[in-house]
Amino acid sequence: MKQELKTKQSLMYLNGKWVGEDLAELRVLNPANGEVVGCVPNGGEAETNEAIEFAYEAFQTWSQTTAYERAEHLKRLHALMLEHQEELAKTMTLEMGKPINESRGEVVSAAAYLEWFAEEGKRVYGETIPTHTPGKRLQVWRKPVGVVAAITPWNFPVAMLTRKIGPALAAGCTIVIKPSGESPLTAVKLVELCEKAGFPKGVINLVTGSSSKIGKAIMENEKVRKVTFTGSTEVGKMLIRQSADQVKRLSLELGGHAPFIVLDDANLDAAVEGVVASAFRNAGQTCICTNRIYVQAGIHDAFVDKFAAAVKALKVGNGIDETVQIGPVINQASLEKVAHHVEDALSKGASLVTGGAPLDDAKGNFYAPTVLCNVTPEMVVMHEETFGPVAPIQKVETVEEAVAFANDTQYGLAAYVYTESVSAGTKLIEQLNYGIVGWNDGVPTAVQAPFGGMKESGIGREGGRQGIEDYLETQFVSIGVN
Repeated sequence: MKQELKTKQSLMYLNGKWVGEDLAELRVLNPANGEVVGCVPNGGEAETNEAIEFAYEAFQTWSQTTAYERAEHLKRLHALMLEHQEELAKTMTLEMGKPINESRGEVVSAAAYLEWFAEEGKRVYGETIPTHTPGKRLQVWRKPVGVVAAITPWNFPVAMLTRKIGPALAAGCTIVIKPSGESPLTAVKLVELCEKAGFPKGVINLVTGSSSKIGKAIMENEKVRKVTFTGSTEVGKMLIRQSADQVKRLSLELGGHAPFIVLDDANLDAAVEGVVASAFRNAGQTCICTNRIYVQAGIHDAFVDKFAAAVKALKVGNGIDETVQIGPVINQASLEKVAHHVEDALSKGASLVTGGAPLDDAKGNFYAPTVLCNVTPEMVVMHEETFGPVAPIQKVETVEEAVAFANDTQYGLAAYVYTESVSAGTKLIEQLNYGIVGWNDGVPTAVQAPFGGMKESGIGREGGRQGIEDYLETQFVSIGVN
């Protein structure tokens, strides 16, 4: 597939109009080669407050539409995303490096959230409560929370958007979108499709630019009643503090440090396949990817040999190449962090099985898929999220030891367990403090299932029937009757 550079500046979308020509530009770079693939306006507080005002005005009418009307808009957007799958996927790969086949898959799964919530919005039910006196009727009503601000990360530029747009719009909320400055072009493409889908003016608004300035405006503006954020735990904590003055509602999908436990009775081939899929998807740049692997002693050596062979066979390169399986990390800082984690482990006694260095012959931010063994808990890689193509393996003797290591973290997003024993797997998972667990499954997410973490990995859930709840208020109505 031939790469084509995009040099024309993309614009922001406010109240049904594309604006921002008069603002300074922010360049978007391809991490595979450093080339400019596009530009977006460098907006700030003024543009954000304007977007919020438009969203607030549109909420007055959008919230009064029926769930069926809102569903029709979402279904049209779903169809348009599938129709423009290749364009969205290519834009995604060019701006953040994901292999093109992964990008295509992300578009399909992202579109599925729109279809799911189009239907789930029709199932927002109230209640009738038995009364304690003949002169009253008691009811529970559900209402949209109001204007929503969605702040999304660079690593899943379209899926993280639709997981927020879908439930927000289905519930009757309006939205202001702030995509990552590393990968804003996919968001622009998606909003272009929103315009084609015929959403009324002001229902969907897009601002690009300074994260600090846009974030400040969002958190200080009282008309924003809910913020949904996917990103680091550090930023999530900051948003919690900033939300306190107005008691804004928050949904936070934050950092992770996923353990992958392989017991002696595991299917070895399945475990290897699962950990490759988890640890090296998107070059290890996913919030639920495997960060540390605990393998029981009886199967450890055979697992390392088979896993190393699978990792060595992975093809690294520019994601626009159809045959590439591992793309670049997002930027130079990420490349340096990956290298630091590997160097720290090796300096403290870890053994390098394969990889272990940047690819010097490549133009972009490429790091060789890496496997480490003889890893110990004091190494940085075992307690800090790497967000790169590194898989450290620690040998454990017992199930209890594996669980103790797995839970020894402030994070609680995802964990993985491979065992053929229903009894052992059930008891083990009951002890794991994680919001998502893949049991003999390296890719456990699904649109119809809740996604989110425990502890410092977040607040709330996205996807599933639970995903629309945080966009709704519960109102109790007591009616006096004669």
